Amino acid sequence: MAESLLEASRRRRAKAMTAAAGSAGRAAVPLLLCALLAPGGTYVLDDLDGLGREFDGIGAVSGGGATSRLLLNYREPYRSQILDYLFKPNFGASLHILKVEIGGDGQTTDGTEPSHMHYALDENYFRGYEWWLMKEAKKRNPNITLVGLPWSFPGWLGKGFNWPYVNIQLTAYYVVAWIVGAKHYHNLDIDYIGIWNERTFDISYIKMLRKMLNHQGLEQVKIIASDNLWEPISASMLLDSELLKVIDVIGAHYPGTYSVRDAKLTEKKLWSSEDFSTLNNDVGAGCWGRVLNQNYINGHMTATIAWNLVASYYEQLPYGGCGLMTAQEPWSGHYEVEPPIWISAHTTQFTQPGWYYLKTVGHLEKGGSYVALTDGLGNLTIIIETMSHKYSMCIRPFLPYFNVSRQVATFTLKGSFSQIPELQVWYTKLGKPSKKFLFKQLDPIWILDLSGHFTLELEEDELFTLTTLTTGQKGSYPLPPESQPFPPVYKDDFNIYDPPFSEAPNFADQTGVFEYFVNRDDPGEHHFTLRQVLNQRPITWAADASNTISIIGDYEWSNLTITCDVYIETPDRGGVFIAGRVNKGGILIRSARGVFFWIFANGTYRVTGDIAGWFIYHLGHVDVTAKKWYTLSLTIKGPFCSGVLNGKPLWTDVRVNFPKNGWAAIGTYSFEFAQFDNFQVEAQS
Repeated sequence: MAESLLEASRRRRAKAMTAAAGSAGRAAVPLLLCALLAPGGTYVLDDLDGLGREFDGIGAVSGGGATSRLLLNYREPYRSQILDYLFKPNFGASLHILKVEIGGDGQTTDGTEPSHMHYALDENYFRGYEWWLMKEAKKRNPNITLVGLPWSFPGWLGKGFNWPYVNIQLTAYYVVAWIVGAKHYHNLDIDYIGIWNERTFDISYIKMLRKMLNHQGLEQVKIIASDNLWEPISASMLLDSELLKVIDVIGAHYPGTYSVRDAKLTEKKLWSSEDFSTLNNDVGAGCWGRVLNQNYINGHMTATIAWNLVASYYEQLPYGGCGLMTAQEPWSGHYEVEPPIWISAHTTQFTQPGWYYLKTVGHLEKGGSYVALTDGLGNLTIIIETMSHKYSMCIRPFLPYFNVSRQVATFTLKGSFSQIPELQVWYTKLGKPSKKFLFKQLDPIWILDLSGHFTLELEEDELFTLTTLTTGQKGSYPLPPESQPFPPVYKDDFNIYDPPFSEAPNFADQTGVFEYFVNRDDPGEHHFTLRQVLNQRPITWAADASNTISIIGDYEWSNLTITCDVYIETPDRGGVFIAGRVNKGGILIRSARGVFFWIFANGTYRVTGDIAGWFIYHLGHVDVTAKKWYTLSLTIKGPFCSGVLNGKPLWTDVRVNFPKNGWAAIGTYSFEFAQFDNFQVEAQS
């Protein structure tokens, strides 16, 4: 019987090889010989001794920051297709959890996300795009779990300090207001709320947050802490019974599949509340496949959340391409369904939150791992991975070497599963392109052995899902348009009466927040503008620049002309700029180089080689004041640049040797109000 089961396994693999590669697959004799040389083990899947922990789901993060920025600008049908690959059940990644950044106006990795309260008396629950994204996710999966977490906070909460716990009641009110606003304005029920991403937690604040949630009738909203390391939050909970009571989930980031003793002693749910963060190629897919299994096996973690959901930000920003899929060209409509989408599907399409892990899960004798989950109603899903060290290295933490080799694994179904007659089979093979398969359905396994045995041949870098569910699907759409660079000629007059989003298409704020604005003092040409709306530095998560800046365009742009109307609102000390060849963004924005053309309300102008203003190429006096519109034009060609104000040259042929290329940008001298209009770029190839 064992030989016939092995032969059935060989036939399933050969069929997959033949279908994808047009070959006859392996010969039976070498395969059998290999199996005899590298025997595996026997693994029992049983519920007689009860079940393991409750499964909470697989998800991804939008934010931390601005990682979905370009997604909203896609035209239909491509935007809906991308969302289907992410959220639609039994289609693509079919995610169970969506975690979003609670925008706090600060730089949080790849950009800033706007707060619902820029100022103390300001509330607006339509800024940004996370509301829209959560609604789109819910539209596809009404049962999706929603999680909110702050990275940065608006500056007014700190009362002059870069610290959100100066007034814990005020900060708790701010966070609870976001939850209440989600329900009131968008009919979104937030399920979990976090504290402060990867930063210090405050025990009194956590208790106050729970108290205020309860006071608002939000007892069902659960608290995750502390979205950092396992310690010191776990030890703090063991030493403080009230803290232990108010925290529902301990969330750790990049745990390397292991938790710690104190975390387990709390008897709370344990989550890998941020993981992955790896380029979405085959290695990233292997990383994701390995941690989805081993986070539970090694660390008892019942949810794993990837950073990030979709790489929908300019690729040259930090951690470019680290989403489950890639959608960074709204101007062309092009997107890529990357391997991590299908790795996710191996678990997400055949489980649901509320299922339970079996206790009988673990590591394979020759490397790899297996988990099994049940809904308690007779359904069973088994996920087996054999990811090699080479093809499963995540960006963090360090992965100690391990070996995976070919093996034969025999599984035995016992307990309530002993009478299962058939298991559907889904298969992925990573590695060499000639042997690469993604989420391919194979012939089902018929369990003819009365003892409930079945046998699989396992090679390196494979993923199998064996399940009683028949609802799995590898969803697809016609290929999207071909990839195209950002248009070399681009214009935006910001003349939109009722914008669907608060931010203008393709602008990616890196410090500060730039929003559509109705200028009621000017009913004429500049009635609709783009305005930088922060007048105070936020409580930062990263090293925000001292100046505000929003980038746009093609990073490869070298020779170009940028023209924009600008309006300084701050007398005497105010200033604005336009820029080209900006070479850095995200968490590196403070050190961005480029060519920056500044004008100031004190009647001066300046040309610098960096955003900080340390490299001064040229400066002088000019007739400029606040509360008046000016047209700036900056031309960069080869090693020279020139600038024009209101049609009159200010300087010509100033030498600029570095950098050679980069984005276009607009911005302000400080955190100050300023307006921009009639933006235009003309780039030469």
